[in-house]
Amino acid sequence: MLNQDFEISPRELTDIPIDMFHLFGEEEREFQKMIMMYNGAIREVRTKLHVLNDELSITKKRNPIEFIESRIKEPVSISSKLKRKGYPVSVESAMEHLSDIAGIRVICAFIDDIYRVADMLTMQDDIEIIKRKDYIKYPKANGYRSLHLIIEVPVFFSDHKELMRVEVQIRTIAMDFWASLEHQLKYKKDIEDSDNIIYELHSCANTIHRTDLHMQSLRDRIVENS
Repeated sequence: MLNQDFEISPRELTDIPIDMFHLFGEEEREFQKMIMMYNGAIREVRTKLHVLNDELSITKKRNPIEFIESRIKEPVSISSKLKRKGYPVSVESAMEHLSDIAGIRVICAFIDDIYRVADMLTMQDDIEIIKRKDYIKYPKANGYRSLHLIIEVPVFFSDHKELMRVEVQIRTIAMDFWASLEHQLKYKKDIEDSDNIIYELHSCANTIHRTDLHMQSLRDRIVENS
């Protein structure tokens, strides 16, 4: 989930607590450089999304994107995930084996906007799709819905170009509300009646999905009659 980590901007790189960098041993400077590079990748993708949204506000008279959030995994999360997967904790290992160090969440009003934004983004000739998971058509067992993309985008630095991977999650406002609530409850310990809560959360996810479909149907009817 994107909201479990913090976003690191360039001017904050030197403000990251030193005790977080020690996880990467003698590679502290290389780790800072890696974070800077992923931050550049986030900026590239965010710019593309904002441009698309601006274009559609003119051509279609509406903005499909409500808002955009982004984050870069914190050092402890990167280290833990590498260990969990059985990889060495190093900058090289992180860049080779992890595809979600940089993450962007795109929130749309309607389900068809999700696919429209995804198609427009991935059709750009400098974007390569590495992986696509459609949890809207095929939701997770707990009811989670979202469209996940792992994309590769070129980032230009002073002396070279680097292809950087970014995870993009695209979902509706309702899907995002459910995911945020489910994430909070998932990490609560010693909850009584947890089985019923899980069941009700799944039921809520289905209700939200039906509402999303209904709202899209109403929007389509309004557009047809306008």
